[in-house]
Amino acid sequence: MAEHDFRYTLLNPQHTLTECRALAPGQYQVTGQGGSIQAGDTLQVSLKGSKSLSMRLQVSKVRHLINPPGQWTAVTTGPVFKELAIHTWQVNCDGCGSLLDLEFAVDASLGKAALQPAAEQRLQEVGWENRHGRHLCRACQQTEA
Repeated sequence: MAEHDFRYTLLNPQHTLTECRALAPGQYQVTGQGGSIQAGDTLQVSLKGSKSLSMRLQVSKVRHLINPPGQWTAVTTGPVFKELAIHTWQVNCDGCGSLLDLEFAVDASLGKAALQPAAEQRLQEVGWENRHGRHLCRACQQTEA
């Protein structure tokens, strides 16, 4: 069971994705080139419309194609989104005033109530913390500990 990185930032023509589409919420079909993908592997793919976000997909079935050589199609499972939306918010550190352009994904079908929890979760992923309503960058977390 291997992990394969297909994010845009790699730009490796021998190891690329051709298509990633949702079959149902949480189930995706991925077509790519290279990487020797097998059932049980994990694929890390960029989210369409995002500069930095990605998601991890578990390969449940894979079919290696004869033509073109090295191409494959896989059925995968991953995060459940009925309607994926990418948002960008600016967050100021309440300790030092530094600015973070926070990009996060949210299921748009959940409405505006889902925005704040999704943003807070992404803040934690990038190393920021919310202490009693105060957003703190990594440096300020250590000085206020």
